[in-house]
Amino acid sequence: MVERKSLAQRCADFPRSIFFIVINEFCERFSYYGMRAVLVLYFKYFLRWDDNLSTAIYHTFVALCYLTPILGAIIADSWLGKFKTIVSLSVVYTIGQAVLSVGSINDLSDHNRDGFPDIVSLHIALSMIGLILIALGTGGIKPCVSAFGGDQFEDGQEEQRSTFFSIFYLAINCGSLISTIVTPNLRATECGIHTKQRCYPLAFGVPAILMAVALIVFVIGSKMYKKVKPEGNVMLQVCKCIGFAIKNRFRHRSKKFPKREHWLDWASEKYDKRLIAQTKMVLKVLFLYIPLPMFWALFDQQGSRWTLQATAMNGVLSGPLVIKPDQMQIVNPILIVIVVPIVDSVVYPLIKKCKINFTPLKKMTVGMFLASMAFVAAAIVQVQIDKTYPVFPGAGQTQIRLMNLGNFPATVQFHPQLQKVDVASMDATGYMTFKTSELQSLNVVSGIVNHNQSLKDLQGGKRYTFAFQPLGLTMPHNLMLDNVTSKPEEGNNLVRFINAYAPTVNVSMDDENIQVVPRLTASNYTIVPGGHLGYIIKSQISSYSYCSVLTKEFGFGSAYTISLDGCTKSRLNITYFEDVAPSTVHMLWQIPQYFLLTCGEVVFSVTGLEFSYSQAPSNMKSVLQAGWLLTVAVGNIIVLIVAGASQLSKQWAEYVLFAALLLVVCVIFAIMASFYTYVDPNAIEAQFDEEEKEDKKDQDDHEKKAEADSKM
Repeated sequence: MVERKSLAQRCADFPRSIFFIVINEFCERFSYYGMRAVLVLYFKYFLRWDDNLSTAIYHTFVALCYLTPILGAIIADSWLGKFKTIVSLSVVYTIGQAVLSVGSINDLSDHNRDGFPDIVSLHIALSMIGLILIALGTGGIKPCVSAFGGDQFEDGQEEQRSTFFSIFYLAINCGSLISTIVTPNLRATECGIHTKQRCYPLAFGVPAILMAVALIVFVIGSKMYKKVKPEGNVMLQVCKCIGFAIKNRFRHRSKKFPKREHWLDWASEKYDKRLIAQTKMVLKVLFLYIPLPMFWALFDQQGSRWTLQATAMNGVLSGPLVIKPDQMQIVNPILIVIVVPIVDSVVYPLIKKCKINFTPLKKMTVGMFLASMAFVAAAIVQVQIDKTYPVFPGAGQTQIRLMNLGNFPATVQFHPQLQKVDVASMDATGYMTFKTSELQSLNVVSGIVNHNQSLKDLQGGKRYTFAFQPLGLTMPHNLMLDNVTSKPEEGNNLVRFINAYAPTVNVSMDDENIQVVPRLTASNYTIVPGGHLGYIIKSQISSYSYCSVLTKEFGFGSAYTISLDGCTKSRLNITYFEDVAPSTVHMLWQIPQYFLLTCGEVVFSVTGLEFSYSQAPSNMKSVLQAGWLLTVAVGNIIVLIVAGASQLSKQWAEYVLFAALLLVVCVIFAIMASFYTYVDPNAIEAQFDEEEKEDKKDQDDHEKKAEADSKM
């Protein structure tokens, strides 16, 4: 029995060229995932597209990145070879990253940009050109790099090759992990000469530099690589072979011809047995790929649906540590870095010792099941989040809140005899929901003061605050539209101020001026980043008098109206009124779903890369790798189709739908896999080599005999 080598021993047996390939992959993945991490925010906040268009363009770009591998595979296997293809398309890739970075340079304010539509069009044009070049570059080299790495190993190094694919996938996720941490922070910095704005040129520029580094590192190792020469236009030959077999079969369907063992054997009249056998191997694997896009349909929602889910959650850790919603994406690469070595060095050896035949297709089936369970976990979390959502008015409904900013309690009667409410001093009711058509007026009684307020002009689907201030013989009041009808985006908070103590107050937060607020009037809402932070509020009545106070921590996803109540020894007195409650479900509750999906990814994706390589004929490895990556593109398209066609009002229901679809597909794949017979392409090709040698020998003997006979 051959003893299994340790991970260190297997790495020591690697060809030196492997390390250049791994470093190249790390830098390229840093470049790709770093750019992609901020791409949706770039569409929404720089190009100012709405959520639907930003999401559609994002998924279209991702799909394109996984459609172009077929082009790279054809170029590599037919003309340039893997090495030259990687170098050429990496140049295109680097140019694309640079163009995207240049296209994001802007030193105009949003107001000024409206006056320069040509500049906005230029930004869009350069961005789209850059993304197309990136998609062509990253997609074109995808099927080549991993296959090129596999080419570096000799026959008999299957164990080392298997370890390489695990390390290769580890490099992918290390690059993803670091870039997902770095580039959002680069984007969040402010840059610009005349205007301070988010620094997208830097966020895209650093990935461009890393892509240039990836290209340089790969070229440095050129002399060490084992370069397999391309063997003609294999894809075209395969397509012609399949087409001829189908055409020949239907041409003779009504005649009596001997049955063929396989339908591709009908091509034997025109094509040699080797090509037919190789095509059979490829089609058998591609047939197994049919159910795989459903896995990627779930997997790629980490960057969309799951990130949006995190925006409605609480990310405050202990002390100053805060997780932003888009930073939850780093959980996947962190877990990959942890899980891959454990699975490769502990889990698989233990399964082997238990005498369990854990074949690659069984691993992939388990991976699909785990991904399905991840979405069940996501649905459970979403149900808990939904319980914390405020209820907003529907069509034909209006919500109104009563806010008593005076020193005396009050009683409010809605007419016609709808509801009677008592409101204490410096207190407010929650939002009360009424049918818009039924709201006519309200009456406020406080002491001897009696005030009637008409409500006939209130609009359906809106929220209002009726603020009043009983002051003995008078009752100043104001009916205000609260233009917040959804949770604040990206985990941000919204804060506004209402003046309850002076004729006019100039309010600022952290020295950023908000606006002048007349008495009993509310300012506009201001966006406050979510997190573990307090802010200094200053109110100024005159150039000689101001007060300040440190606010509480707002958390994530809240909206507050802060009443400015007075000043005591330079300390501002304030009261908080909660318009939208902060998120209470913590982001760390997403870890179980990330863990399940990551475990599924490890046993599905790493295995799929190795399976694709091991079952491919020597001259079709990149083509089969491209077919594998094509399933990712189809998966992204499925997301758009299912999400658009489902029309589900609840997000948890959509998660359950995706989980159920993948579970059904998982069962189908398991049945298909049970009929698959593993092959050794090298052994089959060696058999054909022997047959060709024997045929050549027989032909030479025949020619020699014919020559001898002619001399007689």
